[in-house]
Amino acid sequence: MPQSRPRSEPPPGTTQPPEADVLRHLLRTPGYLKLLAFCALIGVPVSLAAFWFLVALHKAEHALWADLPEALGWDVPPWWWPLPLLLVAGTAVGLIATHLPGRGGHIPAAGVQMGDTTPAVLPGVVLAAAASLPLGAVLGPEAPLIALGTALALLFRDLSQAPATPQGTALVGAAGAAAAIAAIFGNPLVAAVLLVEVAGVGGPQLFAVMLPSLLSTGIGSLVFTGLGRWTGLSTGDLTLHLSVPVPHLDAADVLWSVVIAVALALALHPVLNGARAIAGYVAARPLVRTVLCALGAAACACLYALLTGRSPVEVASSGQATLAALASDPHAWGVGALIAVLAFKGAGYALCLGSLRGGPVFPALFLGGAAGVLLAPLPGLGIVPAMAAGMAATAAGALRLPVSSVVLVVLLLGSAAMMPVVILSAVVAFVVTEMLPAGRAVH
Repeated sequence: MPQSRPRSEPPPGTTQPPEADVLRHLLRTPGYLKLLAFCALIGVPVSLAAFWFLVALHKAEHALWADLPEALGWDVPPWWWPLPLLLVAGTAVGLIATHLPGRGGHIPAAGVQMGDTTPAVLPGVVLAAAASLPLGAVLGPEAPLIALGTALALLFRDLSQAPATPQGTALVGAAGAAAAIAAIFGNPLVAAVLLVEVAGVGGPQLFAVMLPSLLSTGIGSLVFTGLGRWTGLSTGDLTLHLSVPVPHLDAADVLWSVVIAVALALALHPVLNGARAIAGYVAARPLVRTVLCALGAAACACLYALLTGRSPVEVASSGQATLAALASDPHAWGVGALIAVLAFKGAGYALCLGSLRGGPVFPALFLGGAAGVLLAPLPGLGIVPAMAAGMAATAAGALRLPVSSVVLVVLLLGSAAMMPVVILSAVVAFVVTEMLPAGRAVH
C-alpha cells in the first residue's frame, strides 16, 4: 500500500506547494502578521477622515441645494440654479486637472479603480471631489473615497517608517481604500466584496489582500458608525425605506427581471460609451472642455425642471437622496417625470463621467431604481421586484462588478427576499454588457 505524503509536501512534478500551505505559510510569517496589525490601526484614522469628508460633502450639498434657495425665498431651487454651480465646478476641476499632480483623480468613465494613488496627489483628489460633488455633478463619492483611503494609508505607513515593499504597499493601500469606501455604503461587507472584484486577484493572493482589508473595514465601521450616533451628523449613507412591503417572488417577477436586465444593459451601453468618448474629448483641452461638459450637465437639469416643474436637483447630484425619496413614495412620480429624469439624468451622467470627478455607483443605482418604478405596472410585476432588478442591472452594467452589485442591492433593500431577482438581473446585465462592443479606452 503506498504511503500518503505529508500535507506540506508538494505533489510530484510541481514546484509550488498546495494553495492551502501557501496561505498557512503566509499567515505564519511575522512580517504579514505585523502588516495585519498595522492595517487594524490605520482603519481608525482613515475611517475618521472618510467620515468627516463625507459629512463635509453632505453639509455643503445641503447648504447649496436646500438652505441657500430657502434663504432666498424658494421652496426648491429655481430651474436655472444648476448653471452657476456647475460652471464653478467645471472651472475648478479643469484647473485642478491642468495644474495639480494626479489630475484630481482618475476619470470616472474608466469605472471603479484602485489605481496608484500616492499622498502627493491627495490634495488634488480632495479639491476636485469637493468642487464636483456638492455643486451638482451627476456622480457619487466612492472613487474619491478609494483614493483618499489609499493615499492616507500610505501616508501613515511612511510616517511610521514601516518597510515600503511592493507587496506591503499594495496591501496597505487596499486596506485604506476598504476602510474609506465602507463609510459611504455603511457596511464593511460591501467594501470587502468590492475590493475583491476591483483588485481582480485570486487564490492565496486574494486572502493576502482581503484579510487586512476586511480587518480594516470592520474596525473602521465601528468608528464611523459610532461617530454618526455620537455626533448626530450624517454622511448621507445609502439606505432605502420602501413604502410597500417586500412581496414573495413569483414566476412573473423572475421572467420580467431577465427582460429588464437586457433592456437596461442595452440602454446603459451608449451612455457609458458616450462617457468614454467625452473623456477623450476633454483630455485634449481639459480646462475649456471640462467647463463645457459641466454646463451641458447643468443644461440637462435645467431643461428637466422647465419641462416637468420639478426640482433640478433630481437630475443634478448623485441621486442618492432622490433614490431614497423615490423608494419611500414612488407614486409621487408620474410616467412623464420618470421618462424625463431617466433621459436627462442619463445624459448628465455621461457628461459628468467623462469630465468631472467622482464615482459611477450612485447615479447608476438611481437610474435603475427609476426604470424599475416606470416598469412596475407590467403584468405580474411589482414595485419592489422591479426596482431590485433595475438597480442590479444598472449597477452591474456600469461597474462590471456583478458580485459587488448583488451584495450592494441586497443590503440596500434590507432583505434577502429579492436575492434571486437581484442575482439573475445582475448576471444577465453583466453578460449582455460584456458581449456588446467595447468603447474607447480611458487614459
